[in-house]
Amino acid sequence: MHDDEAPWLQVESLDLDGQGVAHRSDGKVVFVEGALPGERVQVSLARRKAQWEQGTLSALQRESSQRVVPPCPHFGLHAGACGGCKLQHLHPSAQLAAKQRVLEDSLQHLARVTAQRVLRPLQGPAWGYRQRARLSVRYVAKKNAVLVGFHERKSRYVADMAECRVLPPAVSALLPALRELIGAMAARDRVPQIELAAGDDVCALVLRHLDPLSGPDVDRLRRFASSHRVQWWLQPGGPDTARPLDAGGGALNYALPDFGLKVAFRPTDFTQVNLAINRVLVAQAVRHLDPAPDDQVIDWFCGLGNFTLALARRARTVLGIEGSRGLVERARDNARAHALDERASFEARNLFELSADDLLALPRAQRWLIDPPREGAFALAKSAAELAQAGWQAPQRIVYVSCNPATLARDAGLLVHRAGYVCAAAGVVDMFPHTAHVESLAVFDRKASA
Repeated sequence: MHDDEAPWLQVESLDLDGQGVAHRSDGKVVFVEGALPGERVQVSLARRKAQWEQGTLSALQRESSQRVVPPCPHFGLHAGACGGCKLQHLHPSAQLAAKQRVLEDSLQHLARVTAQRVLRPLQGPAWGYRQRARLSVRYVAKKNAVLVGFHERKSRYVADMAECRVLPPAVSALLPALRELIGAMAARDRVPQIELAAGDDVCALVLRHLDPLSGPDVDRLRRFASSHRVQWWLQPGGPDTARPLDAGGGALNYALPDFGLKVAFRPTDFTQVNLAINRVLVAQAVRHLDPAPDDQVIDWFCGLGNFTLALARRARTVLGIEGSRGLVERARDNARAHALDERASFEARNLFELSADDLLALPRAQRWLIDPPREGAFALAKSAAELAQAGWQAPQRIVYVSCNPATLARDAGLLVHRAGYVCAAAGVVDMFPHTAHVESLAVFDRKASA
């Protein structure tokens, strides 16, 4: 359909991917990349299905008052645009409001759950916040050039980036130097990825290489590390194969000053992308969980002990449960480093296959904190619901930190409709400004009669 033949559509909302949602006169849904709620637009269609269509904004008749000029030259709908951000054209306050609507709509429409109270959004820096990133590397033989950055929107090609506004400025400034470095290496076409992990004081770069590196290439990496004050880690295989190029560098860690903690981690470990917001999130999660000094707490999907160690400063005991044995070992190391190993214990367990019997075998806890990956905590919520219906003493309060509103809604439905909880509060956490990712925190309280 040519643009001059396309009907004008009214954009009503944003979907989970940051696209505008409109409807044709016959009721068919149209997803419009680049469009914002309240705008009247024409669409250049890319996909047609029986129930929906998808395309990009081609003309704008009425513009949203929340539309802003994106500050990044790599953002947009043009050919070669970077796909790392989705919402730079929307004012930050409107981004938060849209994400709050996505959270509330997901809970209501997918699970028939309404939070009794909407929490104030947790906010932090809008730019320079991303202290973890996976940068793709591509050697373009025809141009004898190397690209380092995020993928182009809707493409496997690597965007031609000279800077990135969501990376810390010192890291963004490394992009041209990294391109030059990889371009000078004999292994330039055998390096698919560089993973960035920045702590409070140290920045590590993990080089994924498909073949052993030559001596001259290793020397180039060492000179780069010395000039730019970074650590190189080499990863010849999976994440567990990553090792520092040279021993003796400073340790990666981040502080949780409200709890007197410094959490140590490896660059391939899972940590939150946004350390500034993580500090706020941990403090708010502990405040909402509100453990008493004699309470026992279970921290599900505990990782390095991000929440476990903070909770151990407040509760009597905390059990952290995590699927990765490597993360469990580092969580134990972090507990010992802070003399918390008598109050914080950890165990490795497959939480995606957790049964009601497994749950019964664990110590009873008055409080739970759940911080799952995007897949959510279905097995845990299902087992808790089964036991609650059989008279099991469920925890009085659950704080659930989610990075996927759809799986949060699914699990919330089990907790509310089958396990005897109410959703006391829910709100968004601005962990990923300018993207469509919705991080949130929800509080569930056990009904008095349950």
